[in-house]
Amino acid sequence: MKEPPRDRLYAGDMLPGDFVFDEKVAAVFEDMIHRSVPGYTTIIAMTARLAEKNFQPGSRIYDLGCSLGAASLAVARRMQGRPCEIVAVDNSRPMLDGLEKKLAALGGGPVQCRQEDIRDCAVEIASVVILNFTLQFIPPADRAPLLRRIHDGMMPGGILILSEKIVLGDARLNELYIEMYHQFKQDMGYSEMEISRKRAALEKVLLPETLAVHKARLAEAGFESAEQWFQCFNFASMVARKRDGR
Repeated sequence: MKEPPRDRLYAGDMLPGDFVFDEKVAAVFEDMIHRSVPGYTTIIAMTARLAEKNFQPGSRIYDLGCSLGAASLAVARRMQGRPCEIVAVDNSRPMLDGLEKKLAALGGGPVQCRQEDIRDCAVEIASVVILNFTLQFIPPADRAPLLRRIHDGMMPGGILILSEKIVLGDARLNELYIEMYHQFKQDMGYSEMEISRKRAALEKVLLPETLAVHKARLAEAGFESAEQWFQCFNFASMVARKRDGR
């Protein structure tokens, strides 16, 4: 299998602007996210298993902020042979172009691509909704309304899989985790300059929160429960469940 292009976006002489999901990012995104998110392979694999386990016949699976569709494609592989509809939504045309090329190479499948702002996307008869490293790019004031709309568009007993970069409540531990994360990125081949420039590019557009804030917001949106199932340093994934109506 051909290796994805290497992420060298912040290695040159350019000064970073705000991070955007444009053609340059899309071209190297696969390499970028694997080298930037510890545990990403596990998160994608377990997202697919959670989706398979919780899918309800006749419902839809939504991947909101799908980027190149890693979660959508993993779910499609797990659901092979079972009728299902996977709706992959992103507002970045370059990202969706990349996903559509992957789908074409596979000969199609159950994934439907939509170019849309997820804040405007209609979520209907969903048994599984995936928000993998997406909510953190949504303005904080828009996060609660989005989660309420997702909840209201889900079937009873449906789940939301929410993966995010987080902030710890303990400032000293937070700094330790950030230090360990930067070491992880260096171990993955990024230079200190690349790490610093990427951080500067993201600081106004990626706004992380604590797990406590996420759990409180999910409860306010109507989810019956929300529990963390994965964490590596300052990256975590949760499952929130809608009341099953029984």
